[in-house]
Amino acid sequence: MICRSGCGACCIAPSISSPIPGMLQGKPAGVRCVQLDEQNQCRLFGQPERPQVCISLQASADMCG
Repeated sequence: MICRSGCGACCIAPSISSPIPGMLQGKPAGVRCVQLDEQNQCRLFGQPERPQVCISLQASADMCG
């Protein structure tokens, strides 16, 4: 599946237990990541501080619709 620009589901839907800059305890499922900007783009995309869990996440119909 190809990501849709501006979707943002990958930064809202999953529970992330590892630290995220600005969310040191991670985030529960359904909570918007603080690194998701107004255009639903990840502020950490392509940056060295982007968590490995985010790098490894793959788009899927269950998450992205």
